Amino acid sequence: MYNKKIIFFVSAIVNMLCLSANASEPVAGEMIKRQDNIPYIEVEPKRNLTDVMPTTPATEEEPDIYFVADELISNDKQKTLEAKGNVVIRRANLTLYTDSLIYEQLTDNITAIGNVRLEEESGHIVYADRVNLADKMSRAEMNKIKVILSDETKIWAEQFRKKANNNKIMRNALYTPCDFCETVNKPLWQIRARKITHDAKRNDINYNDAFLDIKGVPILYTPFLSHPDPTVKRRSGFLTPNIGSTNYLGATMQIKYFWDINPHSDILFSPIFTSDKDIVWGGRYRKFFNQGYLSLQGTYLTDNEDNRPKNRGNIFAKTRYEINDFWVANADINYASDSLYLKELDLDGEDDAWLTSNVRLQGFENRNYALLEAYYYKLISYDLRENNASEYARMKYNKPLVAPLAEYEMISDVSKIGAYWKNTFNFASVYHEGNTLSHRMTMINSWNLPWISPFGERYKIVASLKSDAYYIDSYSQLGTSNEYSGDVFRAFPQLGIEWKLPLVKATENSRQIIEPIIVGVLAPNGGNKANKIPNEDSEDVELDDTNVLDLDRYSGYDRNDTGSRISYGLNWSSYGNIMGRTSAFVAQTYQFNKDSSFTNSIENDGHFSDYVGRVYAAPADYLDLNYRFRLDKDSYKLKYSELGARFGTDLLNMYVSYIYLQKNNNATELFDERRELYTSIHASLTRDWSLSVYNRQDLADHGGSLEHGGNLIYEDECFKFITTIKKYNSNDPSLDNDYEFNFTFYLKTLGGIGA
Repeated sequence: MYNKKIIFFVSAIVNMLCLSANASEPVAGEMIKRQDNIPYIEVEPKRNLTDVMPTTPATEEEPDIYFVADELISNDKQKTLEAKGNVVIRRANLTLYTDSLIYEQLTDNITAIGNVRLEEESGHIVYADRVNLADKMSRAEMNKIKVILSDETKIWAEQFRKKANNNKIMRNALYTPCDFCETVNKPLWQIRARKITHDAKRNDINYNDAFLDIKGVPILYTPFLSHPDPTVKRRSGFLTPNIGSTNYLGATMQIKYFWDINPHSDILFSPIFTSDKDIVWGGRYRKFFNQGYLSLQGTYLTDNEDNRPKNRGNIFAKTRYEINDFWVANADINYASDSLYLKELDLDGEDDAWLTSNVRLQGFENRNYALLEAYYYKLISYDLRENNASEYARMKYNKPLVAPLAEYEMISDVSKIGAYWKNTFNFASVYHEGNTLSHRMTMINSWNLPWISPFGERYKIVASLKSDAYYIDSYSQLGTSNEYSGDVFRAFPQLGIEWKLPLVKATENSRQIIEPIIVGVLAPNGGNKANKIPNEDSEDVELDDTNVLDLDRYSGYDRNDTGSRISYGLNWSSYGNIMGRTSAFVAQTYQFNKDSSFTNSIENDGHFSDYVGRVYAAPADYLDLNYRFRLDKDSYKLKYSELGARFGTDLLNMYVSYIYLQKNNNATELFDERRELYTSIHASLTRDWSLSVYNRQDLADHGGSLEHGGNLIYEDECFKFITTIKKYNSNDPSLDNDYEFNFTFYLKTLGGIGA
C-alpha cells in the first residue's frame, strides 16, 4: 500500500512538472474591473524571458528620435554617421546608451559598440557589448546579453535576435530571479534552455531542451515546454494539479481543466481521483457582467459506507447584480449533504455550525433604505450532534425558514433646530419544520434631536413608538404545554435622553479625554406577551459594553426592552503626540423594575445590572491589548471575559486570546459554559526562516487541546517553502488523533507545487 502511494506521488510530481502548461487562469483574490464596458479579471503580470526588448507601438505618425553625443562624425561618401562619447538615442519607449555608435543611412542600420545599455519605460534593462539595430530600431541582434527586468529577475543569453514581426529568439539562455554574487556563482535555482522562442502572434513561449537546476544541479529535463506569455490573461487548458492524501479519501490527485468560454465567463472542471473513494466530481462556473457576477461551484461523490449517506456533495453559489443606480440584488446559496462532508473533504465552511443561504434585494436613495430578503438554514454541527444529541434534534426540528423579510427605513430632512424623524417598517414571515409559523409587521416612528450646549455638553433626545401586529400558528412557549394560535397586537412607547460631557486635558506629550455618560430611558413595564409571541430574532442576548447604553438592547424586533432605567458609564482615553493610545470604559444600569424583559433574558435579578467594560492598550509597537468583561454586581466574579493581546516585535511576538462565557439558561445555548485559550508564538529565526506554533485549548471540565500545530517557512527573493503540521481533535472517530501535514514549494515567477 505504501509503495503504491509513493509511486502515485512521484509520478504525479513528474507529470505536473513536465506538463505543457497551456492554460492560464486568474489567481485567487481577483478583482472585477471595467474597460470599454467589458469586465475582465485583473491579475498581476509575471515577468518572463521574453520581456527583453520592447514592442514599438503602432501609431499613425512615426515617433521622433532624440539623439545626443559628445562628438559626431559624418561620412558623406559612405553615407554614415559616427557618434562617440556618452551616446544616447531615444525613440518611443526605448532608450539606447553606448560609448560609440555607427549609423548607416542607406540600410537604416545602427551598430552600438561598448557598454551598451537598452532601457525600456517599464524598467527592463539590457546590457551587451555590441548591438545591431535595423528597420527603425524594430529589429535587433546581439550576443552575450544580460537582462535585468523590472522585478529584479535576470536573464543571460549567448545570442538574442528580435525579428520585425516582434518574434524573439534566444539561444543558450539562462533565467533566474535569485540574487547571487561573485563568491556564490550558482543561484538557488535557474532554468537553462538551448533555445527559447517567443511567438508574438500566438502569445506563446516555447522552450527546447530545458533544464531546471537547483544550486547548479539539474533535477529536471524536458525536451519541449510551452506556456502562454505574460500578456495572456485567460486561456483554456490544463492547470497545475493538486496532490494530497487523507484518511477518508486516501491518496488523491486533483486534475484541473480551465475552459475559457469567452472574456467574461469560464468553467473549471476539477475532479479528484482518489485511491479509496473513486472519483470526487467537482467544478466551478463563473460569469461576469457589466453590473455583476455569478459563481457556482460544488462537489459530488458516491459513498458506499453504511454510516454515511450514499450520495454526498455540496453546492456553493454566489451572485450579485446592480439593477440600476438604486437597486442591488444578491444571493448566497450554501448546501452540504451531511454534517461531516465539508470537514472530510477540507472544504470552505468545514468548522461552521450552520450553513446559511440568503437572497436579498436592496435599494438606496438619499437617506432612505429598502430591503427584501429570505433565509434558509442547515444545521451541520457534528460536535453538537455528538455532545448534545437532544439539543441537536430540537434545533434541527425547529430550524427556521424566513421568507420574506422586508424592511424600509426613511430619515427626514433636518429641521431648523436640528431634529429629524426616523421611520422604520419591518415585516417577517418565519416557518419552522415543526409546523410553527409567525407573521409579524412592525412600525417604529422616532423623533431625534441631537444638541450641543455652549458648555460642550452633548445631548440626544429620542422619542419613539413601536407598533407590532402578529399572526401566530401552533406556538408553544419553551417549558410550557399551552399552544397558541391567533392574532397579537402590541404598542410600545419609549423616551430616551443621552448626556455626555467630554473633558480634555492636553500636555506637551499627550492628550487625555474623560467623558462621563448618562442615559435615561422611560418606558412601560411588561407587554412582551412571551406566551403568545415566539422569540425568533432576539434569543441570544448578552449585556456587554456595546449595548449597555443603547435605548434598545435587543438585536431584533420580537422582544421589547421594557421598563424604565438609567445607565451610566465613564469613558477614558489617552493619546500620545507621537504614538500610543490607551482607553478604558466601564458602565452599569439601574432598572426601576427588576422584572424587565432584558434583565430576565440575561439572568440578572435585582435593580442594578452587572458591570460591563473594556480596556484597550497600545502604548507602543510591542503591545496591542483588547480586553472586554462583565462582572457580577455583588460578588465581582467574571461572567464574561474576552482577551486578545499581542506582545513583542516582528522578530519575536506572542498572541494570546482567551474567552470565558457563563452559561445562560434563558438563552439558546449550543454548549455549557465556554472557556477557551488560544496561544501562538511567531519567531523570525533569520532573514529567510520563520517559525510559528499555536494551540487552542478547551479549559472547561473534561476539556483538552482542540487543535494545535505550527508551520516552518523559508522565503527569499526567488523561492518559498512552507511546511505545516496540525492536529485537530474531533469527536468523529475517523478524524480523532490524526495529523494534517502540508508542504508547498514555490518558485517565484514560475509557480509551485504542494501536497
